[in-house]
Amino acid sequence: MAKTLTIVIVENDKARAMAIVDGLRETGDHKIHVLAEQSGLARSIAKLSPDVVLIDVANPSRDSIEELALASGPLDRPVAFFVDHSDARMTKTAIEAGVSAYVVDGLQNDRIKPVLDAAIARFQLFQRMRIELETTKRALEERKIIDRAKGMLMKARGLSEDEAYALLRKTAMDQGKRVADIAVALVTAADLLS
Repeated sequence: MAKTLTIVIVENDKARAMAIVDGLRETGDHKIHVLAEQSGLARSIAKLSPDVVLIDVANPSRDSIEELALASGPLDRPVAFFVDHSDARMTKTAIEAGVSAYVVDGLQNDRIKPVLDAAIARFQLFQRMRIELETTKRALEERKIIDRAKGMLMKARGLSEDEAYALLRKTAMDQGKRVADIAVALVTAADLLS
Protein backbone atom coordinates (compact mmCIF):
# COMPACT_ATOMS: atom_id res chain seq x y z
CA MET A 1 0.00 0.00 0.00
CA ALA A 2 1.43 3.35 -1.05
CA LYS A 3 2.08 5.91 1.65
CA THR A 4 -0.27 8.86 1.74
CA LEU A 5 1.83 11.93 1.02
CA THR A 6 1.33 15.25 2.73
CA ILE A 7 1.85 17.85 0.01
CA VAL A 8 2.03 21.62 0.35
CA ILE A 9 1.25 23.70 -2.72
CA VAL A 10 2.52 27.27 -2.68
CA GLU A 11 0.42 29.27 -5.13
CA ASN A 12 -1.32 32.62 -4.72
CA ASP A 13 -3.53 32.20 -7.80
CA LYS A 14 -6.56 30.17 -6.73
CA ALA A 15 -7.32 28.78 -10.22
CA ARG A 16 -3.74 27.59 -10.72
CA ALA A 17 -3.69 26.11 -7.22
CA MET A 18 -6.88 24.16 -7.91
CA ALA A 19 -5.43 22.88 -11.19
CA ILE A 20 -2.47 21.45 -9.25
CA VAL A 21 -4.79 20.00 -6.59
CA ASP A 22 -6.89 18.34 -9.31
CA GLY A 23 -3.77 16.94 -10.94
CA LEU A 24 -2.58 15.53 -7.62
CA ARG A 25 -5.95 14.00 -6.76
CA GLU A 26 -5.70 11.94 -9.96
CA THR A 27 -2.39 10.47 -8.74
CA GLY A 28 -3.51 9.19 -5.36
CA ASP A 29 -5.05 9.93 -2.01
CA HIS A 30 -2.82 12.75 -0.76
CA LYS A 31 -3.22 15.16 2.12
CA ILE A 32 -2.96 18.50 0.32
CA HIS A 33 -2.54 21.98 1.78
CA VAL A 34 -2.54 25.15 -0.33
CA LEU A 35 -0.61 28.15 0.95
CA ALA A 36 -1.47 31.37 -0.86
CA GLU A 37 0.52 33.72 1.34
CA GLN A 38 4.29 33.81 1.01
CA SER A 39 4.77 35.79 4.21
CA GLY A 40 5.69 33.43 7.02
CA LEU A 41 6.09 30.64 4.48
CA ALA A 42 8.95 28.88 6.28
CA ARG A 43 6.96 28.80 9.53
CA SER A 44 3.79 27.56 7.79
CA ILE A 45 5.66 24.80 5.97
CA ALA A 46 7.50 23.75 9.11
CA LYS A 47 4.19 23.56 10.98
CA LEU A 48 2.61 21.33 8.31
CA SER A 49 5.78 19.19 7.99
CA PRO A 50 4.92 18.00 4.47
CA ASP A 51 6.56 15.17 2.56
CA VAL A 52 6.76 17.32 -0.58
CA VAL A 53 6.44 21.03 -1.44
CA LEU A 54 5.23 22.12 -4.88
CA ILE A 55 5.73 25.79 -5.71
CA ASP A 56 4.13 27.44 -8.72
CA VAL A 57 5.50 30.83 -9.73
CA ALA A 58 4.15 32.49 -12.86
CA ASN A 59 6.71 35.30 -13.07
CA PRO A 60 9.72 34.37 -10.98
CA SER A 61 12.76 36.47 -10.24
CA ARG A 62 16.11 35.15 -9.08
CA ASP A 63 15.49 36.55 -5.59
CA SER A 64 11.96 35.15 -5.31
CA ILE A 65 13.13 31.70 -6.37
CA GLU A 66 15.93 31.70 -3.83
CA GLU A 67 13.64 33.02 -1.09
CA LEU A 68 10.87 30.51 -1.81
CA ALA A 69 13.29 27.61 -2.13
CA LEU A 70 14.99 28.30 1.18
CA ALA A 71 11.66 28.85 2.97
CA SER A 72 10.40 25.48 1.77
CA GLY A 73 13.25 23.52 3.38
CA PRO A 74 14.84 21.78 0.37
CA LEU A 75 17.27 19.91 2.62
CA ASP A 76 14.39 18.46 4.65
CA ARG A 77 12.01 17.40 1.87
CA PRO A 78 11.63 17.32 -1.92
CA VAL A 79 10.76 20.72 -3.38
CA ALA A 80 9.52 21.09 -6.96
CA PHE A 81 9.14 24.39 -8.78
CA PHE A 82 6.81 25.08 -11.68
CA VAL A 83 7.64 28.32 -13.47
CA ASP A 84 6.23 29.85 -16.64
CA HIS A 85 9.59 31.13 -17.82
CA SER A 86 13.17 31.05 -16.68
CA ASP A 87 16.73 31.74 -17.67
CA ALA A 88 20.07 30.12 -16.90
CA ARG A 89 20.66 32.25 -13.78
CA MET A 90 17.26 31.43 -12.26
CA THR A 91 17.71 27.73 -12.99
CA LYS A 92 21.15 27.80 -11.40
CA THR A 93 19.77 29.65 -8.35
CA ALA A 94 17.03 27.06 -7.91
CA ILE A 95 19.40 24.11 -8.21
CA GLU A 96 21.95 25.68 -5.85
CA ALA A 97 19.17 26.32 -3.32
CA GLY A 98 18.53 22.57 -3.28
CA VAL A 99 15.35 22.38 -5.37
CA SER A 100 14.66 18.78 -6.41
CA ALA A 101 12.77 19.59 -9.62
CA TYR A 102 12.60 22.81 -11.64
CA VAL A 103 10.04 22.65 -14.42
CA VAL A 104 9.69 25.45 -16.96
CA ASP A 105 6.30 25.85 -18.63
CA GLY A 106 5.34 22.44 -17.32
CA LEU A 107 2.26 22.94 -15.19
CA GLN A 108 0.00 20.39 -16.84
CA ASN A 109 -2.02 17.81 -14.96
CA ASP A 110 -0.48 14.87 -16.79
CA ARG A 111 3.05 16.06 -15.89
CA ILE A 112 2.49 16.58 -12.17
CA LYS A 113 2.86 12.90 -11.19
CA PRO A 114 6.12 12.29 -13.13
CA VAL A 115 7.56 15.57 -11.78
CA LEU A 116 6.51 14.62 -8.25
CA ASP A 117 8.10 11.16 -8.61
CA ALA A 118 11.30 12.65 -10.06
CA ALA A 119 11.53 15.23 -7.26
CA ILE A 120 11.14 12.54 -4.60
CA ALA A 121 13.69 10.24 -6.28
CA ARG A 122 16.22 13.04 -6.73
CA PHE A 123 15.76 14.21 -3.14
CA GLN A 124 16.30 10.66 -1.83
CA LEU A 125 19.44 10.31 -3.96
CA PHE A 126 20.89 13.58 -2.65
CA GLN A 127 19.87 12.67 0.88
CA ARG A 128 21.86 9.41 0.62
CA MET A 129 24.82 11.33 -0.81
CA ARG A 130 24.67 13.88 2.03
CA ILE A 131 24.62 11.08 4.63
CA GLU A 132 27.55 9.31 2.92
CA LEU A 133 29.49 12.57 2.79
CA GLU A 134 28.86 13.27 6.48
CA THR A 135 29.85 9.70 7.38
CA THR A 136 33.05 10.02 5.36
CA LYS A 137 33.90 13.40 6.91
CA ARG A 138 33.31 12.01 10.41
CA ALA A 139 35.48 8.95 9.68
CA LEU A 140 38.26 11.19 8.36
CA GLU A 141 38.12 13.41 11.45
CA GLU A 142 38.19 10.34 13.69
CA ARG A 143 41.14 8.96 11.73
CA LYS A 144 43.04 12.22 12.31
CA ILE A 145 42.33 12.16 16.07
CA ILE A 146 43.35 8.49 16.32
CA ASP A 147 46.58 9.23 14.44
CA ARG A 148 47.29 12.14 16.78
CA ALA A 149 46.59 9.98 19.84
CA LYS A 150 48.86 7.24 18.48
CA GLY A 151 51.62 9.79 17.95
CA MET A 152 51.26 11.01 21.52
CA LEU A 153 51.46 7.47 22.89
CA MET A 154 54.45 6.62 20.66
CA LYS A 155 56.32 9.69 21.95
CA ALA A 156 55.31 9.42 25.62
CA ARG A 157 55.73 5.66 26.05
CA GLY A 158 58.25 4.78 23.33
CA LEU A 159 55.75 2.53 21.48
CA SER A 160 55.63 1.58 17.83
CA GLU A 161 52.59 2.75 15.81
CA ASP A 162 51.04 -0.74 15.97
CA GLU A 163 51.61 -0.93 19.73
CA ALA A 164 50.08 2.52 20.23
CA TYR A 165 47.00 1.52 18.26
CA ALA A 166 46.75 -1.79 20.14
CA LEU A 167 46.83 0.13 23.43
CA LEU A 168 44.08 2.47 22.25
CA ARG A 169 41.99 -0.49 21.07
CA LYS A 170 42.48 -2.45 24.31
CA THR A 171 41.55 0.61 26.40
CA ALA A 172 38.44 1.12 24.27
CA MET A 173 37.41 -2.52 24.68
CA ASP A 174 38.03 -2.43 28.45
CA GLN A 175 35.86 0.68 28.80
CA GLY A 176 33.19 -0.38 26.29
CA LYS A 177 33.90 2.64 24.09
CA ARG A 178 35.02 3.26 20.55
CA VAL A 179 38.71 3.74 19.72
CA ALA A 180 37.86 7.24 18.46
CA ASP A 181 36.26 8.15 21.81
CA ILE A 182 39.40 7.05 23.69
CA ALA A 183 41.58 8.99 21.25
CA VAL A 184 39.47 12.15 21.72
CA ALA A 185 39.73 11.80 25.50
CA LEU A 186 43.52 11.37 25.33
CA VAL A 187 44.03 14.30 22.97
CA THR A 188 41.70 16.51 25.03
CA ALA A 189 43.49 15.63 28.27
CA ALA A 190 46.88 16.28 26.66
CA ASP A 191 45.69 19.65 25.37
CA LEU A 192 44.49 20.59 28.85
CA LEU A 193 47.83 19.63 30.40
CA SER A 194 50.02 21.42 27.88
